[in-house]
Amino acid sequence: MKPNDGSKMIKWGPKIETGNDPLPQMLDLQNNIKSSQVCGPQPCELSFFLLIFASVIKQKKTMEKAFVYGMSVAGNNFTDRIEETKRMKADFEHGINVILISPRRMGKTSLVKKVIGEIDNPKIKVVYMDIYDCRSEYDFYNRFAESVMQSMGNKLEQVVENIKQFLVRVSPKISFSPDPTSEYSLSLGITPKDYSPEEILNLPERIAQEKGIRLVVCIDEFQQIGEFPDSLTVQKRLRGAWQHHQNVSYCFFGSKKHLMENIFQNRRMPFYMFGEMLHLDCIPTAYWVPFICSRFEKYGKKISEEYATRICETVKNYSSYVQQLAWNVMAETEKEVNEETLQSGISALLQQCHGLFVQQTEGLTTYQLNFLRLLCSGVHSGFTAQAVAETYPLGSKSNIDRIKKALIDKELITLEKDGIFIADCVFELWFKKEMM
Repeated sequence: MKPNDGSKMIKWGPKIETGNDPLPQMLDLQNNIKSSQVCGPQPCELSFFLLIFASVIKQKKTMEKAFVYGMSVAGNNFTDRIEETKRMKADFEHGINVILISPRRMGKTSLVKKVIGEIDNPKIKVVYMDIYDCRSEYDFYNRFAESVMQSMGNKLEQVVENIKQFLVRVSPKISFSPDPTSEYSLSLGITPKDYSPEEILNLPERIAQEKGIRLVVCIDEFQQIGEFPDSLTVQKRLRGAWQHHQNVSYCFFGSKKHLMENIFQNRRMPFYMFGEMLHLDCIPTAYWVPFICSRFEKYGKKISEEYATRICETVKNYSSYVQQLAWNVMAETEKEVNEETLQSGISALLQQCHGLFVQQTEGLTTYQLNFLRLLCSGVHSGFTAQAVAETYPLGSKSNIDRIKKALIDKELITLEKDGIFIADCVFELWFKKEMM
């Protein structure tokens, strides 16, 4: 017995591929499942299918982790954000555009996915897409259309029918992946010859009108729009279409704070004041401490409130870093956290980030390094003062302005109301240790 070989073309257009998946092609999009198509020319043993089914189910089950970082957080690994969740859910349900802005590692993606999971109105459909790897206008249009179509049905057959209804001029390719977390991937391959930008951008509104529903389109890493060739024209085109939608609202968020602020807070930009601005602050220590203590207890270890507080203080309550440091400390602890295991956890965190931070600093000029040294020493304004200039020379005032811009573009510093600060709290710890 072996799976069907190669790709199969369905009469109306979509291409089905199995890729490296050892499972046979399971679906006939026109005639539903037929036993002759499931396993090729030879009949299948029931035990074989039971074995395959059990294996897939086993892979899809995920063990609950003590602490989660480097990815979106859900379930019991998610803590607080009560007010933010409540507000965003209300915005989604009432068709309000949302712009979510915060520094890296604050849990933006986790928050959005939590809100999505709490929407239980069948008349509201939520579309989520990540455009981090989109490099051009039509890269975005394809990702946009693919995500919208996939959100319209729980089953592949439903997605296919919607494509046939709303995107008749494309022949989609559907690939079955060996990844147990993903049943299939969809590629539309839309080109300017197929559909105009306006047709794609208005796709959600058209679908919402015809199906009698409302859509919420959530776009992660939206700042990538600003990196496209002729970005300003693209932004005008997007705004021009989306501002007229009556049945679709949008949620924009991304990991590059200064770029997001430029897109949405600059009066000269097309997306200025396009929706409600939500600035995500750090989760307070009062929420983190019981969370950390409970996770340690669950895994048979003990941490005092004092040490849990110090974990938070060390990384300034940045969500991803709190979880990462807490995990490092747990890994160093046999029974109960003490000063030694805390410091070992901190050392492990700095070592884990060492390669990245070296890469971020190796191309910096002496003046730029001096500017970072000033910030690390507690100076956040008045950079032209004589005492400051003598300690860490920065050159002329115009040179200081160039230093600031370069370091902001590199996302190493951030502008706040009370001065300029290192953008990444763990980078600051590492820099003090390695570069001061």
